[in-house]
Amino acid sequence: MFTRIGLFLLTNLAVLVLASVVMSVSGVNPSQMSGLLVMAAIFGFGGSIISLLLSKFMAKRGTGAVVITEPRNPTERWLLDTVARQAKAAGIGMPEVAVYDAPEINAFATGANRNNALVAVSTGLLHNMSEDEAEAVLGHEIAHVANGDMITMALLQGVLNTFVIVLARVVGGVIDSALSGNREGGGRGFAYYIIVFVLEMVFGLGATVIAMWFSRHREFRADQGGASLAGRQKMIAALERLKLNHGQSTLPTQIAAFGIAGSTAKKLFLSHPPLDERIAALRASTVA
Repeated sequence: MFTRIGLFLLTNLAVLVLASVVMSVSGVNPSQMSGLLVMAAIFGFGGSIISLLLSKFMAKRGTGAVVITEPRNPTERWLLDTVARQAKAAGIGMPEVAVYDAPEINAFATGANRNNALVAVSTGLLHNMSEDEAEAVLGHEIAHVANGDMITMALLQGVLNTFVIVLARVVGGVIDSALSGNREGGGRGFAYYIIVFVLEMVFGLGATVIAMWFSRHREFRADQGGASLAGRQKMIAALERLKLNHGQSTLPTQIAAFGIAGSTAKKLFLSHPPLDERIAALRASTVA
């Protein structure tokens, strides 16, 4: 985890240094530049870290997931035993295991620490999947935890947020100066704030495309991880079952990218690759 944080802190610093150079060339006042860089780092990066730290709490609250402390039936006992076995094989601590009430076939993993995560499955999954298929889905989620995907996604989003905040204000300042000429007093006009607002939406859209591209990439890795833990044919069977029963995910936005099933948005904004592509990738893999 600390290696990832260090890497993304360096990336974030590089973004800020680049913005500093651009702003200097653009003639931005050094005191304004320093304040903007600090503000961008706090709001861009800090917000993502806070969201990561609160992810388990928010996921439980958002889905109504109930953590299994003492198994009440054979299904819950099987869930705990399967997750424990897979977590040990993946080299991570035992996650909390929960069930949430939803008709869709879905599951998700979240948490700020790979040794203190949460894996939750829907009642729809338990009712509509065989044990082999459910085992593969659990393996997929355990792979997300073992790969540190929640941490990486949060840090990536932090860097992108910082970039959006800085770039919108740099470009907004340049446009405002070009439109206003030598404004009396040298301050920013009302138009500057409108321009920045519009630019934040535009650049934010681009940042979302980048984040979703990475999200789709890690889904292939998690499928490979699920195949390694449960078996390739079980993972393929689970994805084929999802394809037959696929519907719109009802997971809250902040954890939707970590579900086994994705949304039906346009491809650039998909958090998950199309199921056909995921199945084809597994069929072509060398995992047993």
